[in-house]
Amino acid sequence: MTPSWQELDIAPSLIEAMLQLGHQKPTRIQQQVIPEALAAHDILASSPTGTGKTLAYVLPAFQHLLDFPRHTPGSARVLVLAPTRELAAQIHEQVAFICQHTGHNSLLVTGGVNFGSHLSAFESNLDVVVSTPGRLLDYLEQERFSAEDIEWLILDEADRMLDMGFAEAVSGILAEARHVRQRLLFSATLEGPAIQRFTKNTLQQPVFIDAQPPKRERGKIVLWMHAADTLEHKTALLRQLLNEHPLSALVFVKTKERVITLCQQLRAESFRVSMLHGDMPQHSRTQALADFTSGKNKVLVATDVAARGIDIEDVQLVVNFDLPRRADVFVHRIGRTGRAGRKGLAVSLVEAHDADMLGRVERYIGEKIERRVIKSLRPQFKFPEPGKGKKKKPKVGKSKPKASKKKSR
Repeated sequence: MTPSWQELDIAPSLIEAMLQLGHQKPTRIQQQVIPEALAAHDILASSPTGTGKTLAYVLPAFQHLLDFPRHTPGSARVLVLAPTRELAAQIHEQVAFICQHTGHNSLLVTGGVNFGSHLSAFESNLDVVVSTPGRLLDYLEQERFSAEDIEWLILDEADRMLDMGFAEAVSGILAEARHVRQRLLFSATLEGPAIQRFTKNTLQQPVFIDAQPPKRERGKIVLWMHAADTLEHKTALLRQLLNEHPLSALVFVKTKERVITLCQQLRAESFRVSMLHGDMPQHSRTQALADFTSGKNKVLVATDVAARGIDIEDVQLVVNFDLPRRADVFVHRIGRTGRAGRKGLAVSLVEAHDADMLGRVERYIGEKIERRVIKSLRPQFKFPEPGKGKKKKPKVGKSKPKASKKKSR
C-alpha cells in the first residue's frame, strides 16, 4: 500500500502544495529518496523519466529549509544544477510554486540572457538557486555570486552534464561551496567509468537508490519501426504518421540543419510545427516549447537538446526520424511519451545504413522492435538485419612466391 504524504514526515505547507499540483500520493522514487535525504545522507539515485524525480529532491530540500530556518538574510542555501536551460526552467517552475507555500525565495540562473540580469537578485535574500553549471561558474569566477552559504547541492541528470563537458564547471562550483552538508546526485544511467569517477569525487558514503517504478506508474510505450529507402521516403513516412496521429508529436533528428529543413517542409504542407535546437537564442527556445505545450503547434522537431529532462505533458507520439548515436539516448527520447502511467507511441524511421545502430538499441532495451509496413509506402529494397553485414572480401593482390627450400649440402 502506498504511503501518504503525511507518513513521509513533511510539513503541512508542502503537503498542501502537492495536493494543489494534483499529486495525491508520493511515487516510488519519492518514497525512497525523501526519508534518506531527511536523514542527512548523501544520495546517488537512478530513476526513469516521468516518475516524479524532481519533487523527490525538491521536497526534502524545502523541509530542510523549514526545519533549520535562517535568522538573517543571506545567499542561497540550496543549489540545484541541471545540464540544460529547459530542464533548469522546468525544475525552477516547481521550486517557485512551492516557495509560494513556504515563503522562501528562489532564482533561475541560465545562459541565453543578459549577463547582468541576475546581479540584483544575488544581492537580495535567496534560499534556492536553480542553474546551469556554465553560467553560475562565470558569476562565481567574477565574484558576483557567493557559494559560501550553500548547504544542499543537487545534481540532476549528472550523466548528461558529463556528456556535455560540464565536469570541470561542476568541480569548480563544488570547490567554492565549502560548507555543503549534503549532496544528491540523480542520473538516468549510472554505467560507465566517467559517471563512477564523478560520483566517487562528489559524494560521501552515499545511499544508492535505484527506483524502478511499479506498473501503475510506468507508461506503456508501444514501439515499432519502418524501414526507409531514402531520405525522401523517410519524410513521406513521417507525413503519413503525423496525419494518422494528429495530436502532439515530438520528432527527433540528428542535426540543427535537419531541424530547419524538416520544419520548412512540414510547414509548407500546413503542419503546425515548432523547432528546438541548441543554437537557438533562449527566448526562441522558450517560445517554441510554450507553443508546443499549449497546443498551438502540434509538432515539435528537435535535436537531442530536448531528449532529456523536458517534461511535456501528453506527448502522444515520438518519432525517431534519425536514430541517435547512442542506445541510451534512444531510451531518453522515447521517455518523452508514456509518462506517469499514460500510454504512448514511439516510431523509428530507419535507413539501411542505421541497421547496426538499430541492433545496438535492441540489445540495450532487451527487445526486438516490431517491423511494420505502410502499404502505400512499402520499401523497395530489402532491409539488412542488424549485425548481419556483408562479409569482408579477401584482399586481392599478387601473392608472393614461396621461397624454395634449398637442400643442404
